[in-house]
Amino acid sequence: MPRPGLPKLIATDLDGTLVRSDDTVSAFTHEVLDRVRAAGIPVVGATGRGPRLAELSRNDIRAADFLVMAGGGWVVDQTDPLGPVVLREERLPGTVLTELLAALEAGVGPLTVMVEALDTQDAPLWGDFDPTWPYPDRFEARPRIDCCSTDVIKAFARTPDHDVDALLDAARRIVPPEQATVTQAGLGFIEICPPGVDKATGLAVVADRLGVDPAEVLVFGDMPNDLPMFEWAGWGRVAVSNAHPSVRSIADEVTLRNDDDGVAVYLDRLLSR
Repeated sequence: MPRPGLPKLIATDLDGTLVRSDDTVSAFTHEVLDRVRAAGIPVVGATGRGPRLAELSRNDIRAADFLVMAGGGWVVDQTDPLGPVVLREERLPGTVLTELLAALEAGVGPLTVMVEALDTQDAPLWGDFDPTWPYPDRFEARPRIDCCSTDVIKAFARTPDHDVDALLDAARRIVPPEQATVTQAGLGFIEICPPGVDKATGLAVVADRLGVDPAEVLVFGDMPNDLPMFEWAGWGRVAVSNAHPSVRSIADEVTLRNDDDGVAVYLDRLLSR
């Protein structure tokens, strides 16, 4: 169970956790997060979204002092009055990605692959068109040889022959952790990130900067890419009730669904103790 008193750092996932199914964040949620900051507790948005979606993320969690983006590979300090400061920027070499995709396809069959290579605002993903991808407005069809010709922030892969969790299990057997981190964030695709990159290592950058111990951190999440920060944070791990079973299974508590402002309801009660 969570410890008495208040944590010294609070981090929350965005999509599926803080952000509702209609892609909005309620005024109540913004108000509660403002109260968290007023209580002297830094707020972190910890998301799989890459830096090309930084402005969208800032709008969804306006109270955030830090953003942990790209599943932990991109960490931004937003407290500097001169503007955001990038504290971590990790990329996966295209040559490594080419080898990993070949190994994956040898094991599971042909894959639809997209890469996130650019960090500029609203930059498109590159790769294979897939009608299941929910954001076609930020996509540019390119052959794989072009996609793997540069270092990438992350790659997305899917096969219709495997459920995403089955594909993730297979990928974790095939991909050595020293070459890449694989996860999934609820989009129907596995995500291939640089080695050592996850939300826990991204949050550790923030915690080290603030002098906060993991035992003093409260986190919220809903999908397997949140599991590393759930295993890392010690003050409390809270799943929204719509969370993936793997997240619910290790959560200390379960709050209301994202569509019912579960994070804000939990924090409101915490601040009211």
